[in-house]
Amino acid sequence: MHFQWYPGHMTRARRQMQEDMKLVDVVIELVDARIPHSSKNPDIDELAKNKARIILLNKADMADPEKTALWKEALEAKGFFTVLVNSRNGNGIGEVHKVIQEACAKKIERDRSRGIMNRPIRAMVVGIPNVGKSTFINTFAGKACTKTGNKPGVTKGKQWIRLNKNVELLDTPGILWPKFEDQAVGMRIAFIGSINDEILNPRELSLLLIDFLHSEYNGALSARYNIEETDDPAETLAGIAGKRACLQKGGEYDYDRAAGFVLDDFRNGRLGRITLESPE
Repeated sequence: MHFQWYPGHMTRARRQMQEDMKLVDVVIELVDARIPHSSKNPDIDELAKNKARIILLNKADMADPEKTALWKEALEAKGFFTVLVNSRNGNGIGEVHKVIQEACAKKIERDRSRGIMNRPIRAMVVGIPNVGKSTFINTFAGKACTKTGNKPGVTKGKQWIRLNKNVELLDTPGILWPKFEDQAVGMRIAFIGSINDEILNPRELSLLLIDFLHSEYNGALSARYNIEETDDPAETLAGIAGKRACLQKGGEYDYDRAAGFVLDDFRNGRLGRITLESPE
């Protein structure tokens, strides 16, 4: 299964982000805590050179807590300010204000030495599609100031959002990078829904996920669907189809519908706290 998706609007978004980067003091990048490496856009490292950097491990409530702790330690060792958040219920959001001030301490001190007082910190919020960027901004601002959705590409253009007298946020459309050098990266971001499902084969994708879960989180599928897991992902999917009454005319299993259950349950945390990758 080959993973590749880079719509034309993302090329424009990257070009615009490059221009807007000159306007900001700090870059806040959201990654999915279940795939911190795969959901971190390597283009941002190039675009945000010489900027303070904050990484938010979003959806931390869905990720394996032991692996999340390892990821936080690894990212901070690379110089990133790192916060665990859950944008939907607001966990960790309060800490972000404090970390913005810490990340921009040198900038604030430099302004004061020049007699510039109370100039708000300008922060750019970035992230690949479907990592919860718009939900974070709405929760952070305490109001529905951006459009949100559970499909890639809801945010179409940039928006400045005044949080308070100290911080302004620049929202940007989610962008992927042009080519996945490692197809495993493409697979993982497909698992979390950052690639449009309409261009993927959900049955093949679910079989890959089932295979991983059986290997690394054995028992998660049996606990959710009351089935017996096997070493054969196709047999496991058949068991799920039977338990969920995914049937076509004639009584044959509807594997695509069963695959949809697996992917949706994983994406919404119903299979337990799962992380798909570990720091090197």
